[in-house]
Amino acid sequence: MDRTGKPHLVEVDDRGLVWAKSTASGPDPTKTMCVEVALGGERVLVRCSRNRRGERLNFPADAWNTFKAARAAGS
Repeated sequence: MDRTGKPHLVEVDDRGLVWAKSTASGPDPTKTMCVEVALGGERVLVRCSRNRRGERLNFPADAWNTFKAARAAGS
């Protein structure tokens, strides 16, 4: 999502997952460590912007939401 709360769409992959770039990521993925996230049912997938076809982390949606809330609270 961007700073207005709207998703910053990166791509829709061949499985139909809609990937969005993290607001904490910089504009140039060659100079910053960027992550992208996609919702996959009750799971949230996370991948590196530099290696979109590489390994992905897979979290339960509730765990991801807890992580986001903790980050927003400054934890």
